[in-house]
This record gives sequence, structure tokens and C-alpha cells, in this order.
Amino acid sequence: MKGTMKKATILVLALLATGIYYYVTIPAVNIHSVGFWQCLLVLIAALTGVYVLVKSRKAFQEKGKNFGIRDLIGSLKVAKAGILLFLITAAVFLIGAVLSSPVVNASKYQKLLTVENSDFSKDIKEVSYHAIPLLDKNSAELLGNRKMGSMVDMVSQFEVSSEYTQINYQDTPVRVAPLVYASPIKWLMNQSSGIPAYIRIDMATQNTECVKLSAGIRYSESELFNRNIYRHLRFRYPTYIFDDQIFFEIDDEGTPYWVCPVKKFNIGLFGGQTIGQVILCNAITGDCEEYDVSDVPNWVDKVYSAELLTRLYNYYGTLKHGYFNSILGQKDCLQATNGYNYIALEDDVWVYTGITSVSGDQSNVGFVLMNQRTMETKFYTVEGAIEDSAMSSAEGQVQNLGYRASFPLLLNISGEPTYFMALKDGAGLVKKYAMVNVQKYQWVAIGDTVQECEKSYVKLLTTNGITKSGASGVFETASGKIASIAPVVVEGNTHYYICLENSDEIFDVNVADVTLVSIVKYAVGDSVTLEYEMAENGICTVMSLEP
Repeated sequence: MKGTMKKATILVLALLATGIYYYVTIPAVNIHSVGFWQCLLVLIAALTGVYVLVKSRKAFQEKGKNFGIRDLIGSLKVAKAGILLFLITAAVFLIGAVLSSPVVNASKYQKLLTVENSDFSKDIKEVSYHAIPLLDKNSAELLGNRKMGSMVDMVSQFEVSSEYTQINYQDTPVRVAPLVYASPIKWLMNQSSGIPAYIRIDMATQNTECVKLSAGIRYSESELFNRNIYRHLRFRYPTYIFDDQIFFEIDDEGTPYWVCPVKKFNIGLFGGQTIGQVILCNAITGDCEEYDVSDVPNWVDKVYSAELLTRLYNYYGTLKHGYFNSILGQKDCLQATNGYNYIALEDDVWVYTGITSVSGDQSNVGFVLMNQRTMETKFYTVEGAIEDSAMSSAEGQVQNLGYRASFPLLLNISGEPTYFMALKDGAGLVKKYAMVNVQKYQWVAIGDTVQECEKSYVKLLTTNGITKSGASGVFETASGKIASIAPVVVEGNTHYYICLENSDEIFDVNVADVTLVSIVKYAVGDSVTLEYEMAENGICTVMSLEP
């Protein structure tokens, strides 16, 4: 009876240890999950080890000082079933990993992504400088932390998460990030009411808001126990294998959600990962809705992470002639460059990255856009410099100032693929902007404002005979006497709004552009010649002026 109680106690302790391991690591109960196999091996090893210790202890008690290595080996023989089961399980895991790898499935990996050839000037519409997303993630973090520092009622208890998901919110590119508990003690003090707000940053205007919620966020990455979003998902969906990244987003009403992609394995046990389903978890209530990847609501922007999409493209680009060609001969092998950015098109967020040869030269053969909601991928044949070269070219223009370029955004300026980037000082603050032609990366335009930068760049294209007829770079001209002139402050900059006699147009002169500062000398009745382009809001943006 006593022996039975000991065995039962040992079994309970082993199961308890396995349960703690499961609670901490929360693997999916699914044969496609690497974590599941690791947990299974830990369980088998724990039970076998405990059994060996019990048998060894019993033999030691019986033989005392006569207990030797043979007795220990005898105890191991008693546990041979457990050892054999461990070895078989480990063998199945390793064989499954090999048979799922690109080494033996190169053609299947290469076909995971469908790539469509497309035309840049048709797909990428010219963007008004008023709608260009000016902030990268690092700049957004600076603004978010600065905003949080001004929230005296919350700053001592909460911090801003470093996630800063880029999404389209009401047709505007924004970055959103939830607040997180500042420490476990702050969690203990505030977890009953949850996290009270999230940060939303307009990437075009740099307007930063701390959006306070009527009910707090109760399910997040900073929760410690069952309300931790990963543990909440695991207990609700024990067999689902969630992607390495989940995304914080807001719907059209501003309600916070966690977008949780579920992995789908298309090759063997562990290979050919894409996304099969998506779980939308309300960050406030914890309610979850499940969708097939093709049925995800349109407000959702992030289903496929940028890392997953670039990995899939690299399979597509390098495995055309098999795995060993991708390592040795490398014939026709292409790969994504070492960075990416985002483009907002048709209310979706697309990942942009350049495509170059695996030889490591400094030129692109083109670039791809990959839809983060649908995985749709388009390739554009545009030969030119890789992003790093364009960044170095822009930095060379301001080398005396020591500014560093952010990773570029791809824009259509006058029908030309153009790298647009911010130039930052050592503190990470944006000081200037640069535009670099993708094909002729020695063509660089620098400006203190986006408007000034675009103006210089378009003139550079015109000078070199690149600007196409009818493109935005061909400015219109208006001349006449000033009928009215009024200064207006817009986003901290002084603008002069002008109306000319015998004209219905309103002309906007931004004094932040040093080439236009002479407008302050003009008055009603003075004659002036304006070079301008029509903005989307119907107001004519003045690019140059002369008496």
C-alpha cells in the first residue's frame, strides 16, 4: 500500500511539473507544433527519470554500500520502455523536420507564393505630399513617448508598447500602440480596471493622440496570468498554432483588437507555413471571432507579417532550380533586400521591398509589393540602386551635418519610382527630407519640408528631361494683380492665401519654404507670377513666385 502511494505521489508530481511547463510555454496540442513535440519529450523524460530514481533508490536501500554501477544500469534496463519511447519520439520529430525542409521540398516551397508582374505607373498612383507618411517606427516611438510623458494621470503607471502597428484608419495611414503596465507592481495596482488608453499617430500630419477608452483593455501582452493574450488564446483554442506575431489594430470605430493569425503548414509536419485562419480578439472584452483568411473584415490590415512575406518571396526567388542551386550555382536566384517599408493602397497595407541578386551587388532588378491582408504579390521591373545605396547617396548630400537617413518609402513622383526618406540628427529628430531617383540614385533632392523637397526633385527631373507630359511635375502658371492676401497658421507653419484679380483660384504659399519667403513683401495690388500645382483639396499649391 505504501509503495502504491509513493508511485501515485511521484506520478502526480511529474504531471504537476509538466502542467507548470505547459502553463508557462503554452504549446499547441497539435502534431504540427514544434512546442508540442518538445513538451511531449519533456513529459516522457520526466516520467522515465522519476521511475529510474525510484528504482535506484529502492535498490540502494536494499544493498546499501554494495550498490554499484551494475545496479544503476539494471535500473535503466527496467525503464527501457520509457527510454525507447523517448528515442522513437525524438526520431519522428527529427525525421519530420528533415522531410519538411526545403532541402527535399524545394519546388513546393517555391510555389507557396504566386507573384504577378505588374506596371509601376499604373498601380502606384502619384501621392500628394499632404498624404505622405513621414514617420518611421523609431520616429513614432519618440512622439508616442513624448505624448505619454505629458499624460500626468497615467505616466507613472503605464508605458507605451514598442509595437506601433502601421494600419489604415479611415483612409489615413496611422500607427497604433497599446499602453502596457510599467512594472509587475503597477500591474497589481491597475489590472482590475485594465489599460485605459492607446496611442494613435497620424503618419502624415504627425498628430499624436492618447485615445482614452470608456472600458480598459483587459487582454494584452503585458498581462501576467490568464488574461495574457497568448494564454487567453491558447486556452480557448488549444490546438491552434498562432503565428509568431499578433497585431494590435483598431476597427473603424476605434475599438482595439488583437489580430491573431493561425499558422497553416502546407509541407510535411513543420514546413511551408502560410496563414489559414485569423482570430479577432476584442482587447477589452476578450471575445473572439474566427475567420478564414479569405473572409477577414476589410478594416483588418495585418494578417501576414512582413517577415513571413519576405521569407516566402525568398523561397520563390531562390528555389527556382532546386535547393542546392540556391546554395552553390545560384543561377537565376533573387532575394529581397535587407529591409522593407509599407505602402497604403486601396485601403490595404502593402509591404515594399527591393529585389536583388544573391551575389550581393548594390543594384535592384525590381521590387515587390505584398499585401498584408491577402498575400497578393506584385513584381515591378525597375532596375536601380538598392535602398542602402540610396540612403548613402542622400546622406552624402548632408554629410557636413551628420544626418542619417531612415529606410526609404517608395513613391511615384511624376511617374518615376522614387525613394523618399527622412534625414535625422543624432537624437533621432527629423531635420530634412530627401528624394532619390531609383534608377539614377545620384539624382538627389533635399528639402526642409516635404513640399520643398518635392519641388526640388521635380525640377531635377525636368532638367534631366525625365518628367512626362501631364505629370504632376509640370506646373501651371498664373499671373495677375493680388486681389487679397491673408496669413494663416497651418500646423505651426505660416501660409499666405492669395487670390488674383479675374481668377477664382486660391493659392497657398508656404513660408516654411525659404524660396517663397519673399511673399511677405507683397500687398494687395502688386503684380505677381505664380507657378503652382493643384492639390487634392482644390487649393493651388505655389511652387515658385516672381514679380
